[in-house]
Amino acid sequence: MKSINLLSFIEEKTREQENNVALGTKTNLGWSELTYKGLGILSRRIGSYLIAIGMNKGDKAAIISESMPEFGAVIFGTFLAGLTIVPLDIKLTIHEYNHILSDCLPRVLFVSETYLESAKKLKEIIPSIEQIILIDAKRQEYEYANIYNLNDIPEQKWRHQRLDKTAMIVYTSGTTGNPKGVEITYKNILSQVISIGKCFNFSSNDSVLSILPMNHLYEISVGFMSFLNKGASIYYSHSLKPKDVLHAMNAKKITFMVAVPSFLKLMKATLEAQIRQYGPFKKKWFEFKYALSSLFNNPKLSKMLFRELRMQFGPYFKGFMSGGAPLEYEVGKFFDTIGVMVYEAYGLSEASPVVCANCEGHRRLGSVGKAIPDVKVRLDNKTNELQVLGDNIMKGYYNKPEMTREAFTEDGWLKTGDIARISTHGYVYITGRIKNMIVLSGGKKVFPEEVEAVLSKSEMIQEVLVYSDIIKTGSKQGTEEIVAKVHPDKSTLEQYSDDKELEKVIRNEVKKFSLELSSYKRPTNIIVSKEPLPRTGISKISRKNINKVEQKV
Repeated sequence: MKSINLLSFIEEKTREQENNVALGTKTNLGWSELTYKGLGILSRRIGSYLIAIGMNKGDKAAIISESMPEFGAVIFGTFLAGLTIVPLDIKLTIHEYNHILSDCLPRVLFVSETYLESAKKLKEIIPSIEQIILIDAKRQEYEYANIYNLNDIPEQKWRHQRLDKTAMIVYTSGTTGNPKGVEITYKNILSQVISIGKCFNFSSNDSVLSILPMNHLYEISVGFMSFLNKGASIYYSHSLKPKDVLHAMNAKKITFMVAVPSFLKLMKATLEAQIRQYGPFKKKWFEFKYALSSLFNNPKLSKMLFRELRMQFGPYFKGFMSGGAPLEYEVGKFFDTIGVMVYEAYGLSEASPVVCANCEGHRRLGSVGKAIPDVKVRLDNKTNELQVLGDNIMKGYYNKPEMTREAFTEDGWLKTGDIARISTHGYVYITGRIKNMIVLSGGKKVFPEEVEAVLSKSEMIQEVLVYSDIIKTGSKQGTEEIVAKVHPDKSTLEQYSDDKELEKVIRNEVKKFSLELSSYKRPTNIIVSKEPLPRTGISKISRKNINKVEQKV
């Protein structure tokens, strides 16, 4: 990769697009926006202040905040000061924060007003934290520094860091005493920006809506850095309600939306609910058009046939960028059929994070696309594990040299832990996860993702998680069985209020769809949960937090 300085990158973009909106978010008073010039000024103030209070190159600064324009200014401000930023998930508990911050020992904690009380508690228990800095204080009586009250130091000399230095540490786990911090370098960030820029024709005419938390690397690399690199405007929505999102998309002339698969599934359900309200003739007409669009698979035809439906996203909308979790085939197929593009990507934090993506000009429904430019992928000869090589690969796990060594092959390729196949045209298909693989008593191997994909086709099932459990009694005691934990959709829960009746209906539904699977892959233990399944900060179902209660139904 050619030598590029991140500070020059920041200066160049803020100068080129100074009067365009860079970042915005919806508030109770309307839209709060920062221009590129305003973002540059605020970032420099933050950087100046950090240097003035004695922060050294490589010191850590953590941040706890919902997505907002000021979050972006903090990221750039820490880069200008030569610090390492540690973005934290707002959904963590004090106990979880304690584990992470005790590992990386930040000297400064940036925080939004919403999470100030948590920050105060953390400052009491983490000795390394010297100062709390507010990023959005609406009131002036706080005794803490506020980024809007910092003084400008025009002549400040910025701290240039080498490309191999750590720019941020992103923690992928904070629920145990052994948190894992991924060290992302300046080279990693720049390589992602350049590669994503080659995949999509973003420009200063684009406006992006994101519902992802800014602590997530996919949001930072794609939804934040890559779009800013092209001079686009980025807006954040704190509501996941489809009507609020659609309103924002029209109000801000959104062209792209960065989302997770669970949101796309929710949006699909919302549109299907509208379609069910059609009169008999209009419903038949829709079904005819849907069949026609599926048959010809022509994007131009699909857009023409479903113009009325698509216009709900606004006249400028080009498509969704989906990441963070696997996209269900049926969800992707629905949007594809009505002429709404979904660009599914795949990656992991250790790869900064994007490895593969469906891009403009080459898409394959069901795949995660091809390796992005300047990134190489291969499969392990024995296990079919996907392995990755490129400038996007992490420096390592912070303070964990042994774990870092285990993450790489002997010749330096990152081991993803995902099982895949690669087509002759280079499209990658993720088929399972090595750690999730279930080995039955007869030696048969089952990948939960395959079973989940089949059961998710049911309209009665909102969420499903498949895993293994040990049989405690009977002739098969001590062996593994396949468990499916199911959360029914809203209409099914309303229709069957009696628990026993609900369990019977869901059991029959699971059995019906399981007929698509080999007999040994079918769940033998079905658990019905009226509550949604636990999720991570990016709405991915959390396997480690699932309540593995044995319950035959």
